[in-house]
Amino acid sequence: MTALPHAVDAETPLRDEELQVLRAQYEKEGDMVGVQTKFNFAWGLVKSNSRNDQQTGVRLLSEIFRVAPERRRECLYYLALGNYKLGNFGEARRYNDLLIEKEPANLQSADLRRLIDDKVTKEGLMGVAIISGVAIAAGVVGGILFRGKRR
Repeated sequence: MTALPHAVDAETPLRDEELQVLRAQYEKEGDMVGVQTKFNFAWGLVKSNSRNDQQTGVRLLSEIFRVAPERRRECLYYLALGNYKLGNFGEARRYNDLLIEKEPANLQSADLRRLIDDKVTKEGLMGVAIISGVAIAAGVVGGILFRGKRR
């Protein structure tokens, strides 16, 4: 569990039964699905631990963001969260920064920003370590090959 209490959504999925209720309502409304029903379902999907659910949730939230300007602020946090969970840290930061710009005192967004920054730092350090390891391995192999040719 995260030490950032306002970003608890990042690690708290709905129970399967709860998500199924949202899915059933969404499917029941079919082509005439209301914005609130779509948002509720997308919210539940983004909170899921399933990558496919998260991707579908982000897609639904993106649709709402495009067609319902009055709902954009609500979508920003969950678009940021969904992209964070999918590993799309640049997109997550972009959506989160838009929300922070509109609501500088939003504690959820502030905590999510810390999670994004921590993950980017961790991934960056891991990338540096991998590149360093590859460079060292290449140096060792190169040294062995060079020594072999000198004989």
